[in-house]
Amino acid sequence: MWPEEFGFILDAAEEVTLDSPARDREDGSHSEAIHRRALKVRMTQADYERIWPLAEARYRLQGRFPGKAITLIVNNPHYSQWHPADGGTVESVSDSGRAYSTRYVVVHFLLDDVRETVEA
Repeated sequence: MWPEEFGFILDAAEEVTLDSPARDREDGSHSEAIHRRALKVRMTQADYERIWPLAEARYRLQGRFPGKAITLIVNNPHYSQWHPADGGTVESVSDSGRAYSTRYVVVHFLLDDVRETVEA
């Protein structure tokens, strides 16, 4: 299960489709086209660093996405164009008047249906 403490990260998730055409590689091999459902999330750099250890593992979801599972893409070569990317910086001023910056990262989670096995 996806840890409840990180549930807020998926609150603003956008469902997208990752599309990449089939390609011929330099070594003569051929890659298949990619068409995968995913969740696109913009989160703070600090939150990304907290969830990074959960990358490349599959987690079941509840709440807004019952019956679904997600996998955070961080270094899978098949999905390199969707690896975490710069999400910009927001400049703010604290209540005490001090200026600070918050860095953001855009990440993608592969989104799958969960299939339950049934005993006969």
